[in-house]
Amino acid sequence: MSNRLFSNILSAWKGVSTQFSGKRLELSSYLHANELDPLKVKISACLEGKGGEVSTRARAAELGTAYLSLNDEGRQKFLQLLISDFGVDHDQVRTTAEALFTDIPDEQRNKVEEQLREQLTPPYRKLLRQFNALPQGIKFLVDLRSDVMRLGEAHPELKPINDVLHTQLCSWFDIGFLELKKIDWNAPAALLEKLIEYEAVHRVESWVDLQHRLGENRRCFAFFHPNMPDEPLIFVWVALVEEISDNVNALLDSSQLEIENDTPSTAIFYSISSAQKGLAGVSLGNFLIKRVVDELKRECPSLVNFATLSPIPGFAKWMKKQMADDNFQFLNEDEQLSLQKVTDRTFEELILSKDWLSDESLCNALREPLQRAVARYIVHEKRPSGNAANAVAHFHLSNGAIFERINWMGDTSVHGLSQSYGMMINYLYDLNLIDKNHEEYIEQSKIAQSKKIQKHL
Repeated sequence: MSNRLFSNILSAWKGVSTQFSGKRLELSSYLHANELDPLKVKISACLEGKGGEVSTRARAAELGTAYLSLNDEGRQKFLQLLISDFGVDHDQVRTTAEALFTDIPDEQRNKVEEQLREQLTPPYRKLLRQFNALPQGIKFLVDLRSDVMRLGEAHPELKPINDVLHTQLCSWFDIGFLELKKIDWNAPAALLEKLIEYEAVHRVESWVDLQHRLGENRRCFAFFHPNMPDEPLIFVWVALVEEISDNVNALLDSSQLEIENDTPSTAIFYSISSAQKGLAGVSLGNFLIKRVVDELKRECPSLVNFATLSPIPGFAKWMKKQMADDNFQFLNEDEQLSLQKVTDRTFEELILSKDWLSDESLCNALREPLQRAVARYIVHEKRPSGNAANAVAHFHLSNGAIFERINWMGDTSVHGLSQSYGMMINYLYDLNLIDKNHEEYIEQSKIAQSKKIQKHL
């Protein structure tokens, strides 16, 4: 959570919490053991609704403010307290569930089932709903889940509260509640700063860089929630060009004067960033591209091609793993001979050294083997479900895209060379085939691919 947002929430909640005149809750940042009992009392009073709605809201604001004042250790203890003292009573659930296996009348069985449903709902869920009712409460819960996910890596016992938050957020961030907005250079400075802060694929280097990305033939679209009107949830950058782009460095080069084009034929989606870590697993991106395509078609009827210029995260790591396997062959016989003509080093030695990146003859010798390796990685490396292991590939393929083309030296930035030896991928969205490709991928794990990709394989 940014310092500005942190201050905004605290300021908004201060006015609410002052409506309660009881003893204030004061906690140290580490949440020491002797502070747990007073905290339990406050949570219990909040859940019981003592003093009516105004007092309950004030207590919820006080508890939320106290949570924000804690460091990671204190927050972990706070969350564990919710689960241990205000979570599901498993013994009670077991006793109630056992009653369902006895011979009881249907009317009584219905009552037992209803009782079981209530017992399976942790009491702290009510507290989460009370947080949601506060000013900027939904943003607080999104960031709370981000904390739970991060802290849960070392404390798996926090999983129950993560699951409850995920379920709640999926409901609150249903696509029907979201608004798609086009962001341009005239947007408020605070929003533009957030685009810079949240960009996760291609870092925004300066305000000049940002202005270039929002230029005449550039677009940025984002989803917003009505209760978080100043916070983008997920956003996509688009370039309107003449043909499917093969190099992101050229797209991002703000030093080049862009030629205005009133009738571009191609929309290139070159970056998609989730702005809220706490919304991981909440389906937003699947709808974003389709909604943006509809907006672009209305705005610019000349567009006929919709494609991405996508990174290949994890490819270099996968390559290193394959090179440790003596049985995995990257080069065919002709390629091996070609490589031997320009160097006495092996394929594996060259890849690990990265010296070849500055040598044209070595680049030419390695180009086809590396592109073939990318094709293998995307098409054949699978999750247990049968879907593509690469997260970016899975995202676009599950949206109905075609694995269209591998671009040699498509991203020569330090990050691009490190994660995929400079290569990028075009995923093509053929509007006539999206539904068919989606169904075949989801139901049969079949990856739609162009003839270029089939040739690599």
